[in-house]
Amino acid sequence: MALHATKRLQRNIRSQLNVQHHYTAYPKVLGYQDENHRSSLAQFDVQNPATGETLCRVAEPSKQEIDSIVNNAQEAFDSGIWSKAPPIYRSKVLSKFARSLEEQLPRLAEIETLQVGRTIREMKAQLGRLPDWLDYFAALLRTEPGYVAPTQGQLLNYVQRVPLGVVAQITPFNHPLLIAIKKIAPALAAGNSVIVKPSELAPITVLELAEIAEKAGVPAGVFSILPGGANVGKALVENPLIRKVDITAGTRAGRSIGSIVGQNLASFTAELGGKAPIVVFEDADLVSAVNGVAFASFIASGQTCVSGTRIIVHEAIYADFMTLFLQKVESIRKGMGNPLNPLSTMGTVISETHLERIHAAVRSTSGKIVAGGQRMSGASPVDGFDLSKGAFYPPTVVTDIPLEDGLWVEEVFGPVVVVRKFSTEAEGVALANNCKYGLGAGIWTKDISRAHRVAAEIEAGICWINTHHRNDPSSPWGGFKESGIGRENGIEALHAYSQSKSVVVNTASTEQTRVNDDWFEVAADRRYG
Repeated sequence: MALHATKRLQRNIRSQLNVQHHYTAYPKVLGYQDENHRSSLAQFDVQNPATGETLCRVAEPSKQEIDSIVNNAQEAFDSGIWSKAPPIYRSKVLSKFARSLEEQLPRLAEIETLQVGRTIREMKAQLGRLPDWLDYFAALLRTEPGYVAPTQGQLLNYVQRVPLGVVAQITPFNHPLLIAIKKIAPALAAGNSVIVKPSELAPITVLELAEIAEKAGVPAGVFSILPGGANVGKALVENPLIRKVDITAGTRAGRSIGSIVGQNLASFTAELGGKAPIVVFEDADLVSAVNGVAFASFIASGQTCVSGTRIIVHEAIYADFMTLFLQKVESIRKGMGNPLNPLSTMGTVISETHLERIHAAVRSTSGKIVAGGQRMSGASPVDGFDLSKGAFYPPTVVTDIPLEDGLWVEEVFGPVVVVRKFSTEAEGVALANNCKYGLGAGIWTKDISRAHRVAAEIEAGICWINTHHRNDPSSPWGGFKESGIGRENGIEALHAYSQSKSVVVNTASTEQTRVNDDWFEVAADRRYG
C-alpha cells in the first residue's frame, strides 16, 4: 500500500480502511494500486499482533516504480514549487499540516494500536504530541536567520541554508507515526522532497500521512510514501538521486545502509541500537525510582531504543528496591489485556517472530529469572481477552547476571531487564558505560551535584535525571558509540536537512575595483583570496 502525490496512483486508503468500534479490524484492501502494473505487484499482510488477524493486504512497488517515484520527487524539487518557496509559505503549510493531523489523531491512535499492539492509552498520549514537531519546525522557519560572515576588505559574505534535494527516510515499527513525523517535519521545513519507507510490519498510519499532507497544501511529488520490506528500502537508498538517508533501525541494518549511502556520497543520519542503563543511587526517592524504572523499561513493551534495560542499583537499597519493583512488575503483568482496552497496562510485542526472538534470548541467559520469562496465555484478568492468540510477553526481570551474558550485552528490544548491584559512584558509572551502545541513560538521585557529575561521565547522547523517555522537538536526540550518527530534533535536525550556501559580493565602487582587482597588473600589490 503506498500513497504518493501523483495522479497515476489511486488514493483510496481512508475510504477503504475504516476502524470500527469494539475492536473490529480493517477489511482487507490492496492499497498500492497502479492501474498499469497491478497484477505484477508483490504483496504482504499487516497483522494485528494481539489477535493474529490480518488487518489488510499491502502491495509494494517494483524497482521500476520506486525509481519513477524518486524521479517525480526530483522533478518536484527542480521545479522549485517547494524547494524555492519562501520559508514563510512552507511554515504556513506545516502549521496547517499540524492542525489537519490533530483532527485525525483519535482515529490514528486506534489504528496504531491495531497494527503494533501497544495499548490505546499509550498511543493516545504519544500521538497527542505529534503536531508539536510540525509546529516547532514551522516556527523555526519564521525565526532562524541567515548570517553575514566576517570578511576582509570591501566584501559582503552572506550565508544561507538551502535544501539538499530528494531525501529518503526509513522508519521502524515501534513508533510508526512519532518517528516518521520527527523526520518528516525538519525535512519538509528545509525544502526537500521527502520519500518515507515505513516498516512493513506497521505501515498503515504512515501511509495515511500522505493524504493529510496533500490536503494541507504540500505540493504533488514533494511527499511520497513507499511500503515494503528491505528490498524496497535498498532500492530506494541505492538511487543516486537520493541526497540524504535518515534511518531508525538496528545497528546491523544501519551499517549496511550506511555503506550504500557512502558510495553515493550522500548525507546520513542513523538512530540505531541501545541498551540504556539506569543508575539508582542510595538517596533516590524509592517509590519515584521504581515507578520511573518501570516506565523506562516497559513502556511500548520495551520496544524502544532508549528502554531502560540495564538497571544498576546501589547495594544499600537493592533489597528494598527489588521488593517494590517486583510488585510493580506483577501489577503490570496482571493488568495486561486487550490493547484497545484503556485499562490495559502493557500491550504485545510486534509479532510472533519477534516474541520467539525475545524468548530465545531469555532462555539463553545464565542469570536468574525472578519475574516473567514465559509467553502469556489464557484469559486476561482485566477483560477476559484471550492472550494466547497474541504476541503477549510479560515484563521480565533477570538478576545475578554476568557482564558477558547476552542479556547484558545485546539489545533484546522487548520487556526484559537485567538488574545488578553497585557500591561506589565510580563502579556505577563503569557499569553504565560497560556497553557498545550509547543512546539513552537514566540517573535517580536527590544529590543534584552528583546527578550532574554522573551525567557528564555517562557515555550516552541523552541522559535523564529523575525521569526517562522525555522528548521534545527542540531537544537533540541521538547516540554515541554504536547507537548511531547525527541527531534528530532541534536546530541540528533542520541543518542536517539543509546545506550552507555562501555568497560573496564585492561592494567596492567600479573605480576602486578597476584599480585594485586587476591581478595581472604585476607592478602593484594585489590581494589573493
